[in-house]
Amino acid sequence: MVSPRDALQRIRSVADYQFGRSTGEKLFPETVEIQFSRATGRIRYVNLNKERLATYRPTDGLLSLSILAAQRLVASSNSLGCLVTVRSDVARFVAEGGDVFAAHVVEVEEIVHAKDEVVVVDEAGTVVGVGRALLSGGEMLAFKTGVAVKVRHGVAET
Repeated sequence: MVSPRDALQRIRSVADYQFGRSTGEKLFPETVEIQFSRATGRIRYVNLNKERLATYRPTDGLLSLSILAAQRLVASSNSLGCLVTVRSDVARFVAEGGDVFAAHVVEVEEIVHAKDEVVVVDEAGTVVGVGRALLSGGEMLAFKTGVAVKVRHGVAET
């Protein structure tokens, strides 16, 4: 079994790799609670004040973010490579859990690849959802049809 200190270092390292340098420390303070799988003993969930921040995916060793984690990331950094900005008139649709279509993407970093974990924001920079990119950043801007981001959670979902 992994010690809590080693587990915290591991998830911080994964966050740094996945979302950019020094995001791990900002996203996961010392007070996070790390839950382990009972079956395997591996890291499973990361919570802060009893709210889920992230799920550690054993299949690829990366993190799936919650809305809370996305809001913490956006608030703590002004240069995230995982942001997808959508038109404000479709932000409500995304906030309710709807997918992001390529035609609605206003801005995205070129470093976004298909299958990357992304944070969806409106034109004001407010988090509206989190999900997985189905297209690269360049494709999102070039294509006029098709789903760009499969949204996992929207901020307005209950």
